[in-house]
Amino acid sequence: MHLRRDPEKRKFSCDLCEKEFDFKSHFDNHYRRHTGEKPFVCDVCKKGFTHKGNLGTHYRIHTGEKPFVCDVCKKGFTLKGNLNQHYRTHTGEKSFVCDICKRRFARKYQLVNHYQSHRDGTP
Repeated sequence: MHLRRDPEKRKFSCDLCEKEFDFKSHFDNHYRRHTGEKPFVCDVCKKGFTHKGNLGTHYRIHTGEKPFVCDVCKKGFTLKGNLNQHYRTHTGEKSFVCDICKRRFARKYQLVNHYQSHRDGTP
């Protein structure tokens, strides 16, 4: 493991990219990005994760748990971010704006796909 501890700063530093962390656990999580290590493995499907919390969230796929529920239509979601994104279907919010033609989109992937039309020369 490439870990440097600076006794004066009480920081953990990554020798590979020089990022610093206040806690060893944060450094360990970071370092897994360099190594690709995924020590948290789902006992159902054997998919690996770098963070324990991500494994916990993943289990919802197998259990069907959807703890985040839309107040408007009562649809459930496994991730809070997906619920937040879903709310835009009710509000009509379109936060992602093309800087070329100013067209607006509700989802980032829609904007990314839209940029292809500018490269292709289609509107």
